Amino acid sequence: MENFKLESLAIKEEGLECEKLWVFLTLMMISGFYGAFTYTIRGAVFCNAQTANFVLFAMELGSGHFSKAFYYLIPMSAYCFGAIISEAVGGPIKKLHNIRWDTVLIFIEIIVVIILGLLPETAPYQISQVFINFICSMQYNTFRKTRKIPMATTFCTNHLRQTGISIVKFRKFPEDKEVKSKLFLHLKMIGIFVFGGLISTILCHLFLGKAILFTLIPLSILLTRLLLDDLKNRK
Repeated sequence: MENFKLESLAIKEEGLECEKLWVFLTLMMISGFYGAFTYTIRGAVFCNAQTANFVLFAMELGSGHFSKAFYYLIPMSAYCFGAIISEAVGGPIKKLHNIRWDTVLIFIEIIVVIILGLLPETAPYQISQVFINFICSMQYNTFRKTRKIPMATTFCTNHLRQTGISIVKFRKFPEDKEVKSKLFLHLKMIGIFVFGGLISTILCHLFLGKAILFTLIPLSILLTRLLLDDLKNRK
């Protein structure tokens, strides 16, 4: 009987809405939007991941521009803090509440987007950078896999790597459905990220900082679906 309960729980967990592909594609599109938003109109800083900022940090140090170099410590520190918070808080919320941390995080993200969308254009760029770094870090650390495949929802580097690996495997095993599925999965993630950045750039030119409010549409859909799934699975 105990084994049966464990198996049932495993099946239930695998069917969680927060681990479905559409969720990861939506988050990837939103992340592409954030990346173009901060780079286009919020200080030319990448907030989805920190590799580029570390490079810029090193370049400014090498050029002797120390004040500019330390400027990049702001987004890098915010990203690190986001990972700390998501790791420290996510576990207790999963254990003590009916609502999963994944769902709570999307709610937090909606609040952050509203705050950023209401900021005046004269507000310091660092406000947007810190907030977006913070939520991107938490998102990356929270949404980790779909279809049992480790995934990133805030940058493309690993998806590009996995695409290359999958192409080689597909050439060797063209009939393997799993290899083909993984190849198209990573290509979809890259494509939707680019699409999010494209839409963001167009909207930023039209609406400036208010452009980020358009992400409330997919985020609201995400929150509703995840919340309904939590309530259904925890009865």
